[in-house]
Amino acid sequence: MAIQLYNTLTRQKEPFEPIEEGKVSMYVCGPTVYNYIHIGNARPAVVFDMVRRYFEYRGYDVNYVSNFTDVDDKIIKAAEEMDEDVMAIAERFIEAYHEDTGALGVKKADLHPRVTETMPDIITFIDKLIEKGYAYASQGDVYFRTRRFDGYGKLSHQSVDDLQAGARIEVGEKKEDPLDFVLWKAAKEGEISWESPWGEGRPGWHIECSAMVKKYLGETIDIHAGGQDLSFPHHENEIAQSEALNEKKMANYWIHNGYINIDNEKMSKSLGNFILVHDIIQEFDPEVVRFFIVNAHYRSPINFSDEQLSSAAASLERIKTTYENIRFRLEETVGLGEDEDSWKTLISEHQRRFIEAMDDDFNSANAAAVLFDLVRQANRYLQEKHVNKDVLTAFLTEFDDMAYVLGMELGKKNDMLDADIENLIEEREEARRTRQFQRADEIRDTLQEQGIILEDTPQGTRWKRA
Repeated sequence: MAIQLYNTLTRQKEPFEPIEEGKVSMYVCGPTVYNYIHIGNARPAVVFDMVRRYFEYRGYDVNYVSNFTDVDDKIIKAAEEMDEDVMAIAERFIEAYHEDTGALGVKKADLHPRVTETMPDIITFIDKLIEKGYAYASQGDVYFRTRRFDGYGKLSHQSVDDLQAGARIEVGEKKEDPLDFVLWKAAKEGEISWESPWGEGRPGWHIECSAMVKKYLGETIDIHAGGQDLSFPHHENEIAQSEALNEKKMANYWIHNGYINIDNEKMSKSLGNFILVHDIIQEFDPEVVRFFIVNAHYRSPINFSDEQLSSAAASLERIKTTYENIRFRLEETVGLGEDEDSWKTLISEHQRRFIEAMDDDFNSANAAAVLFDLVRQANRYLQEKHVNKDVLTAFLTEFDDMAYVLGMELGKKNDMLDADIENLIEEREEARRTRQFQRADEIRDTLQEQGIILEDTPQGTRWKRA
């Protein structure tokens, strides 16, 4: 069965058919880097990392590009408030983004292009739109003629007439039409700027992504993704720009994740419930935050609260405990249990159900339910008097595969080799003999952090994995 995904463009689930067999080209809109990311920014980062992982799990070669907007009004304002250089602010929060999303198990994109590195391509893109009559310069600014593009509104499913009725901007000295949007902004005095055929300035927000998609992935890509809040006007404008210039479909599939509410209220600065990931992961294990996000369907709104995180923490601990119990039982197993084939069949059935869930528009909520059922079956098997090494190994393999897709590392705290453990124990015993008790305690703490439990006996120190 093919992977089915919900295409915002058509408002229905469609089978995924790649442009090139076995490959996926995927662009995800990244952050504007003027502050630490909030939990709302974290959701698309985690969700589309999971989508990428699932494509890889299914054998696809994924080319995953996610940009950084490193010059923008918000960054300029932050630089003024902090009395710092714009580029210094951007660099600092790009590093912070990688730190925070890395803690959430998000793999780096194959490429993270920046606006400032793509400036010649952006300028060329705008210039060609002007040549084709889709854009016009006006007093140092450049605008896109929205009405000139016949398909405008097809992603957000709004007509130009409806948009006109809701427009609040009157026709001014610069715009021909209130619906026209900016491609290039003339620089204000003292602002960071670049030379262009229309004077010193910098790009508008929407044009940067169109230029980056074209440069790094091509004129038509498989998947364009981002948060639901980007579907209009950002993605709508991207489509208009790119398809006007290239005369080709920009992306075959558009995927958008749902919103995050905070304690049942929409997150907003005015309500003071703007929660930064940088702060959350000081209080909660980042893996718990990720598990909270993937334990819901990506298109559904989810409610963020301490209670929800605590529940996610308990669920994740249950999975990890079972996983470690299997590993411990595997190490001590010498005999072979019965019914090997029936248990392997049961594990394969869980694999089939997991794939079925993820094939259905990346339904990670149902996939997580399959994982919990696998936990239940594994615990039932561990109660057997005699267990089979091959069955235990099959359980571990399936746990690892599901955990990879969802973005968890179940065994990361217990991955020390036996020889390394023994060497540390020997060093600790030597430290105790020479009365270096602080060092001895440090070694015990290190081992405990790795899930290794020490027991000092008259016959020496014994150890086991938690």
